[in-house]
Amino acid sequence: MFIVIDPRARRVDGESVRIARDVLSAGAGGEVRVCVLEQGEALPKALARGNGRQLVIVGDDRALLRAVRMLHSEGHLSARPLGVVPVGGSTAVASALGVPTDAVAASRAVLTGRTRRLDVLTDDAGGVVLGTLGIPAPRGRGPASGWWRAVPFPRPPRQGRPRGRAEQRLRVEADGRLLADQDRPVAEVSVRAADGLADVVVRPGPREVEVRARASSVTVSGPTGFSYRANAVDLGPTRARTWTVLPGALHLAGAAP
Repeated sequence: MFIVIDPRARRVDGESVRIARDVLSAGAGGEVRVCVLEQGEALPKALARGNGRQLVIVGDDRALLRAVRMLHSEGHLSARPLGVVPVGGSTAVASALGVPTDAVAASRAVLTGRTRRLDVLTDDAGGVVLGTLGIPAPRGRGPASGWWRAVPFPRPPRQGRPRGRAEQRLRVEADGRLLADQDRPVAEVSVRAADGLADVVVRPGPREVEVRARASSVTVSGPTGFSYRANAVDLGPTRARTWTVLPGALHLAGAAP
C-alpha cells in the first residue's frame, strides 16, 4: 500500500490524517509506504515512488480528482485500485461515490479489499467527471448542495428563476443523434455515466417534454458559450465540449454500492 497525504488535509485536520495513517498502516501490515506531499509537490513525482503499490489518497475531493486525472492521463486509471480517505475540504464527490466520510470508517473500508468498478466521463480537454454533470452550472449553490447528483433535474420554478437560465441556445448530440438544436432554448442538460453508457437528459423548458438518450459520447455546443457543473465545481464557459464514457475505468476501493 502506498499512502499519499495531501498537504491541505494535514493543515485542515491533522488529527484525522494521523488516525487514517495509523489505521491503514496497522491493517496493511508491513507493506506500507507513506508519502506526505509538500505544498506544490507534483503528484506524479510522488507516485513514482510507489512502485506499483495500491494507491490511497488521504485528502479532499480536489486531491482525489488530481489523482484520477493524473492516472487517466498516464493510461493507468484502470490498472490498479484507488482508495480514498476523505479529509480536509469538500468531500461531496467522495461521499456521492459511496466512500465513508469518517476517517476511521473510510480507512477500514479501504482495508476490506472490496473494489467497485465505476464508469467515468472524460472530456476533450483532459477532464474526468465522477458522477453527474449538469448544464448550466447552478447559480448561488454551494459545492455540497447535492444538485449535481440529481437525474433528472428538478423542474425549475416558474417564478423567480435567474434571468437567462431558460434562454440558452445549445446544440446537444448523443452519438451523433440530435437531441436539441440552437433554434429552441434549452433549460437544463444532465449527463451521467451508468452501465457502460451515458444517461443524457435534456429539458427544453417548463412546458415541454424532456428528451432522454443513452450514448457512448455526448457533445454540447453553444454560440455564446455555456457553463457546467462537474465534480461539485463550476466550470466554463466554453463554446463546445465532448464527453465520452469509459466503462468501469475507475477501480475504487472501499466504496459502498
